[in-house]
Amino acid sequence: MTTLRKIIIDEIEVEVDPNLTLIQACEQAGVEIPRFCYHERLSIAGNCRMCLVEVVGGPPKPAASCAMQVKDLRPGPNGEPSVVRTNSPMVRKAREGVMEFLLINHPLDCPICDQGGECDLQDQAMAYGVDFSRYREPKRASEDLDLGPLVETHMTRCISCTRCVRFTSEVAGITQMGQTGRGEDAEITSYLGLTLDSNLQGNIIDLCPVGALVSKPYAFTARPWELTKTETVDVMDALGASIRVDTKGREVMRILPRNHDGVNEEWISDKTRFVWDGLRRQRLDVPYVREGGRLRKATWAEALAAAAKAMTGAKVAGIIGDLVPVEAAYSLKTLVEGLGGQVECRTDGARLPAGNRSAYAGTARIEDIDGAASILLIGTDPRNEAPVLNARIRRAWTKGATVGLIGQAVDLTYPYAHLGTDRAALVRAAAEAEATANALVIVGQGALDEADGEAVLSQAMKLAEASGAKLLVLHRAAARVGAMDVGAVTAGGLTAALDGAGVVYNLGADEVEVAPGAFVIYQGSHGDRGAHRADVILPAAAWTEENGLFVNTEGRPQLAFRAGFAPGEAKENWAILRALSAEAGAALPWDSLAALRRALVAAHPHLGAVDEVAANDWVRVPLQTPAKADFRNPAGDFYLTNPIARASGVMAELSALARARAARPMAAE
Repeated sequence: MTTLRKIIIDEIEVEVDPNLTLIQACEQAGVEIPRFCYHERLSIAGNCRMCLVEVVGGPPKPAASCAMQVKDLRPGPNGEPSVVRTNSPMVRKAREGVMEFLLINHPLDCPICDQGGECDLQDQAMAYGVDFSRYREPKRASEDLDLGPLVETHMTRCISCTRCVRFTSEVAGITQMGQTGRGEDAEITSYLGLTLDSNLQGNIIDLCPVGALVSKPYAFTARPWELTKTETVDVMDALGASIRVDTKGREVMRILPRNHDGVNEEWISDKTRFVWDGLRRQRLDVPYVREGGRLRKATWAEALAAAAKAMTGAKVAGIIGDLVPVEAAYSLKTLVEGLGGQVECRTDGARLPAGNRSAYAGTARIEDIDGAASILLIGTDPRNEAPVLNARIRRAWTKGATVGLIGQAVDLTYPYAHLGTDRAALVRAAAEAEATANALVIVGQGALDEADGEAVLSQAMKLAEASGAKLLVLHRAAARVGAMDVGAVTAGGLTAALDGAGVVYNLGADEVEVAPGAFVIYQGSHGDRGAHRADVILPAAAWTEENGLFVNTEGRPQLAFRAGFAPGEAKENWAILRALSAEAGAALPWDSLAALRRALVAAHPHLGAVDEVAANDWVRVPLQTPAKADFRNPAGDFYLTNPIARASGVMAELSALARARAARPMAAE
């Protein structure tokens, strides 16, 4: 256990870990230290010098607080606590000097800079700068970089803090950015002018403390003080990253990350950050009814009546899509099963056992990756399935964790031991497993959505049990764990649910092909594949347009809050199902979202513990022998996985760019 050390910061006596840097110790004491290059999740560069402080008894010059640890401080002559001053005349003069140097070449274009209003340099120049400059020479100009369709560059504004370089190399795991030259000639550049090949690159926009890197799709569309900010969660993958949705009027203008140490820290994927333009396109805003083979616009009364008439006396199958909140899944299950039908949420065919939470949600938390000594990936490509989680695995690797992969070889941005591509490699690993401290097994959906998925899961659980490892099931669909929690499953899976069904209630499941003959009721937000097959279309709100509960891949219930309102006549998902149930003569027993949540939590109490990961009792799936076949790469097209993404112009551009990059011929060496 580390012994705390007592120091005095601006007359405030605090006890801190001696391994902390001075800037961290000052934060614990409640003293704000300005900084540009320092970031708590990146390595220390110590090159902006804005965080200078005075160390009493030390050298007669200010010290960079980001690069000096508490244990390096000298005690007083008689053993008194070390003294640090952050607001002395020496410090003020030093910071003014640093600011003057930073502004020598910085253009004074704040009124037209898209970073204006949320620029660290602007804020700190107001606090520590002076109202004149002694520099009369022409300012230096730099050529802008082409980093791709997401990040717009204005390199004349760059102050060489190197945050972008450190993030791309340390967190994202790519090496396309760096700094060349020295002194006046120093500049940030990309290797051979390459665009960034990462699905985490948008995070450098947040990291840039000036306007050198800004969002290209968002640029010059709004100012920060015009936006209404709503804290919610992401549904583009099953990680459930904490995000902030900024709206202007009825439109979403941008999506930014929020800090959540247990889930996404402060990073989000590019799909999460830039998918917002898909919320505006191809929206369903009025009900439709198919007559004479063609869809026509209808009133809500007509559409609900047509849906209720079709459901009366018929065998009804309900299928639940990837972006459905738990309340809607529970409502559909209650309605359809009340009519004698069946509901299924495993639309990709994943063999996830119902009722066994240790098998479909696992026993590990996402933050267990941080302390893992060994990590085994089975049938998954986390770089494309959950990029932020993959960055966390990469960080564990940098701290010494060993990573193994059973499945198709892929580029994960870090080295790993490839243990085989087929099920035989998994069976062999399970048979040879030995107890290991701090081990973690991560199973992807690519290993579970084949016919022998349950056998694969049984072998993975055997391996985890034999090695003493925790198990994390990595889902791709944000709605999957929550729907499994409420029991929206059918024995025999999707095929059994649809077999003989006269009516299929499609709740946002656009990846499911419904055979001809069945009457299809589609409830969703976008005119995607599901709507094309529908006989009745009920327009619903997207996830940013209604309050909802989602359960992430580790089993953590999280609340998504409404940031805006659905277009046209579209309604909230649970409200549509409540209205339809009344029309069908099987009214659901709630009239408000609050009443629905009370019924939901009464039936499934763990869903009431928001932002808490329940401990799941270990129940191993009975051991089975899987087929003799290779695991396939499950990732697919990262940018086009759901209706919102497929409606996004930015996602379409990124998808085309990724395909072109993959097809680019390489010269022989």
